[in-house]
Amino acid sequence: MKVDLNCDMGESFGLYQMGNDEEMIKYISSANIACGYHAGDPHVMHKTVQMAKEYDVAIGAHPGFPDSIGFGRRYMSCTPNEIRDYIMYQVGALREFATYYHMELRHCKPHGALYMMAMDDEKLARAILEALGRVSNRMIVFALQNSAMEEVGRQMGIPIAKEVYADREHTKTGSIVLTRTGPTIENYEMMAARVVRMVKEGIVVTPYGEEASVHAETVCIHGDTPGAPILIKHIYEALRATGITVAPIQAS
Repeated sequence: MKVDLNCDMGESFGLYQMGNDEEMIKYISSANIACGYHAGDPHVMHKTVQMAKEYDVAIGAHPGFPDSIGFGRRYMSCTPNEIRDYIMYQVGALREFATYYHMELRHCKPHGALYMMAMDDEKLARAILEALGRVSNRMIVFALQNSAMEEVGRQMGIPIAKEVYADREHTKTGSIVLTRTGPTIENYEMMAARVVRMVKEGIVVTPYGEEASVHAETVCIHGDTPGAPILIKHIYEALRATGITVAPIQAS
């Protein structure tokens, strides 16, 4: 059994520091790299791609709304044409740094509010997928199960990797609760065991105590969650102890 561990990275810019990239990258298999809209800048993008190359970590684009003040977590009203251009602009910028290091953008994971809106809005999901389709017909898109993004991606023949979260709560449908900050971690072993159960059994317990079915092809943990470097180490070791290999998603 294999699973991908992904982390949002490269979200510092200028003198502003975000996340724990140098610690997180030791244990993940895929890095979602910010492309300068919600966070990141050219120097940080360059450094993050270089670091991923050194650690043999797969890289993907992490495009968001043009909203650095709100860190891309505020909902915005945009036309499909605007969304397509936002995606192509950001992915194109990151792709040049990847090319410099002879790397391929393996996946795309929209960020924050853009991600959540695309899970419910077929027009928005289609606009994102159309932009990505113009870039590559092999780029994998991370999405929640039972989402508009998953359904439209299936219709368009674009590979979708179903995602779950190590540091966010899930709903009864397998979606997630969008928050500005991660939870307070009190028991790393329990949270790691929760991830193992999602991967092996396809089950997660909601905040209301209900068991929800999930399909965990890739597991996200945010580098800015308090205690994230300790948590990712516990998750990695728990997966390995259970016989689960941590490896990047492969396009079919």
